Amino acid sequence: MSETVLSSASREVVIGFDRPFVIIGERINPTGRRKLAEEMAAGNFETVVADAIAQVEAGAHMLDVNAGIPLADEPAILAQTVELVQSITDVPLCIDSSIVEALEAGLSVYQGKALVNSVTGEDEQMERVLPLVARHGAAVVAISNDETGISEDPDVRFEVARKIVARAADHGIPREDVVVDPLVMPIGAMGTAGRQVFRLVRRLREELGVNTTCGASNVSFGLPNRPGLNAAFLPMAIASGLTSAITSPLHEEMRKAVWAADVMMGNDPHCAAWIARHGEAGGTAPAGRRGGREGRRRASAGS
Repeated sequence: MSETVLSSASREVVIGFDRPFVIIGERINPTGRRKLAEEMAAGNFETVVADAIAQVEAGAHMLDVNAGIPLADEPAILAQTVELVQSITDVPLCIDSSIVEALEAGLSVYQGKALVNSVTGEDEQMERVLPLVARHGAAVVAISNDETGISEDPDVRFEVARKIVARAADHGIPREDVVVDPLVMPIGAMGTAGRQVFRLVRRLREELGVNTTCGASNVSFGLPNRPGLNAAFLPMAIASGLTSAITSPLHEEMRKAVWAADVMMGNDPHCAAWIARHGEAGGTAPAGRRGGREGRRRASAGS
């Protein structure tokens, strides 16, 4: 059984096959958010604070933190953002950058065991990122592409994932600390994208024994009503073995879809979390017991 244990200074989150699905809030990311990028570059973190609090209140178990701003001092900004977010919330963080120096800066100030986002199957990047992950005792997201780019063949992406898991082991990083991103393609551009990722996630679980994550909103890119599509995609991916996702918890339909999937997968024992969130509708009992009482009442009325 693969369990990826992550932590802040005071809170632990476990990503695992038989665990509730882990939502990693995606909002602290200036990519495509011009106003946020300008604020962060200027040292203004008001939106970062608001987004961090809103996502945790909405149900995020972890937060992704990215400071990828062109021409800005990304290492310094990322470290400052990590420290700030850890000062206002206790959820573990996913430290997100394609620049190794920024990952180093973020990890150097992080309190706990972080998830590093990410490493690809490119030899040069693996040899730069994996020693850093090992040195800081972190876990890492393995992106299933390499020097040849992102293959449309899921079998090729599986082999890239296998390569990263093996190389991580060479650096002393156990299999349970490698969380594979199978790469979700936009369904509007590739009609088989959903089937491909479901098949690949099953293989990653059954053959490699690793936990998985993805940028869930990628599947709906370019289409209308994106939250509706994301809310349909996630339960299907969870049923295939997906154990976490970087996504926005601010959309109610998405949150409820994930919570319901936990119930259906048996990862919400006795439906306790579902009942705590929604209550017993109208105060009624489950159908089996209700039917029994109603039957007795009808029998009494007829006697």
